[in-house]
Amino acid sequence: MNTIIKKYNLFVLVVFIVVLPVLLWSRVIISHRALYKEMISIMTILAFFQLLGQFYLNRSNKLVSYHKMGRVVTFHKIIGYLFIGILIFHPFLIVLPRYLEPGMSVTDAFISLITTFKTGVVLGIISWVLMILLVLISLLRNRLGMKYRTWRTVHGVLSVIFIVLATWHAINLGRHTDVFMSVFMIMVAGGGIALYLRKLIKDIKVGGENGKRNVTAPVFGDGRSRECAVASE
Repeated sequence: MNTIIKKYNLFVLVVFIVVLPVLLWSRVIISHRALYKEMISIMTILAFFQLLGQFYLNRSNKLVSYHKMGRVVTFHKIIGYLFIGILIFHPFLIVLPRYLEPGMSVTDAFISLITTFKTGVVLGIISWVLMILLVLISLLRNRLGMKYRTWRTVHGVLSVIFIVLATWHAINLGRHTDVFMSVFMIMVAGGGIALYLRKLIKDIKVGGENGKRNVTAPVFGDGRSRECAVASE
């Protein structure tokens, strides 16, 4: 039974963060655009949906419990670093085609892009800064001096803010975000955020109701430790 559920989980996740985004993108392929521009677009769309999928790869999703948590965490990290890496270069990929086109240079196009203070552009800049911040607090977690629970909450809340702004940015400026793609983005993002907020509220209630004491326990056998809240009897 567990094996069937595991396979079902993976299948549904792949459908929602890979198959459906590609199908929705294919509906609005712009015929007069160069192929390399469309490839940059689909790469960006897929990278964004992989990050949306991160909300479903943590303890807030009960179905994750059918998988080994160590593997889920590793998968979560790999996806995060890989696809955030792609999205970090997103502003530069937008103007990269200028190398192959006459007219405005890449540098001028980039400066024009980041100094055009329209709603979508401002949302994109803020999202980009939040993305960099998420990478930094993930890489420097052990040097920040935060308790594990505090770090996890900060990371989660920043992720929610990032996803809200990034989704708004994509819907506002995306060439391929028609009504269907926009609704789908909102559904996937909203579902993931709802899962996280439900878990966060539950943790806050448990923490307020049960007094807690901190216990230091080893993690992954490498000498590092995490703060584990244990409800007092």
